[in-house]
Amino acid sequence: MFFWELIYAGLQALQDYIALHVITCLIPAFLLAGAMVTFISKETIIYYLGSAANKLRSFTLASGGSFFVAACSCTVIPVSSGLYYGGSGIGAAFIILWVAPAANILALVYTGAILGTEMVVVRVLSALAMAFVVGWVMSLAFRKEEIKRVTAVDIHPGGKRIVARKDVILLLLIVADLLAPNYLVQKGPFLHKVYVWAAGMVIVALYAWKVKSGEEMRQWMTESWWFVRIIFPLLLGGVFVVGVIGKLLPQQWIESWLGGSGIFPSFLATLIGQIMYMATMTEAPFVHKLMEMGMGKGPALALLLTGPGMSLPNMLAILKVFGLKKGLVYVPLITILGTLVGWFTGNFIF
Repeated sequence: MFFWELIYAGLQALQDYIALHVITCLIPAFLLAGAMVTFISKETIIYYLGSAANKLRSFTLASGGSFFVAACSCTVIPVSSGLYYGGSGIGAAFIILWVAPAANILALVYTGAILGTEMVVVRVLSALAMAFVVGWVMSLAFRKEEIKRVTAVDIHPGGKRIVARKDVILLLLIVADLLAPNYLVQKGPFLHKVYVWAAGMVIVALYAWKVKSGEEMRQWMTESWWFVRIIFPLLLGGVFVVGVIGKLLPQQWIESWLGGSGIFPSFLATLIGQIMYMATMTEAPFVHKLMEMGMGKGPALALLLTGPGMSLPNMLAILKVFGLKKGLVYVPLITILGTLVGWFTGNFIF
């Protein structure tokens, strides 16, 4: 009997998720991810992130660009390591390794829809602050290695811009369609959000038809479909598991161990986030459920950052791909930063 109650709880969470978020959030989000992969110059980005590049500029570009890389803690490793071994500086590579899963635009939009604007703003600022600390610490810790790599790789963008003006407009239109339903329609029937989304999609389609060739459109749709195939099944499974966990966890345990804004609840939330595997966007419904059961906002933010940003498979992969020394610096650094951010925001921001 209890088994069927668990199944029902999972299916109920899945029903609510599909009804409220698939059309207005996920469709434009996947289109955005595909457009960024298709229309942004990877060679130019690597050039500006290289070992010899100005640290402030490369860290800023890596942090800002990572918001547009929809990846979870494991799928970001090929992106980050590819940039690193292609010539990116270690600081910029590890910033991408952190920010892309911890605060990409898909996850942020979904967080806003579920947890509100305040949590999104604090999540963005916290991820950026942590990113710059990660970049500087990794660069300083391995500065001798970086000096050797400066002359080892020669990558030049060949006069190409990171992204063409017409593509910037297209990306901004998709972002606007992502945000508009939740920010223009905050009350009333959900169908009104669908109308806003549909109007935005028409504008995006008309602009894309005007400025893009048939081959570019096909490549864009192919890349978008790749994200759908990889992420969407994980999302559905993750939301189902969240519903089951919400049914299993005793509320008293959540209030006792993860409630309030102390240093230990934030540390525990960070530790849980580092061990568990969460596909990008699944952290929002999970944290929402825990907050309903008594979790504090500071620990919630710590879990929002480290849940998708790190996992046990992610840590093992980092040790293998980047080496033992880099992994032993990066993993404890995230533990410390996640704990401090959760404690600070819980006491002084929320």
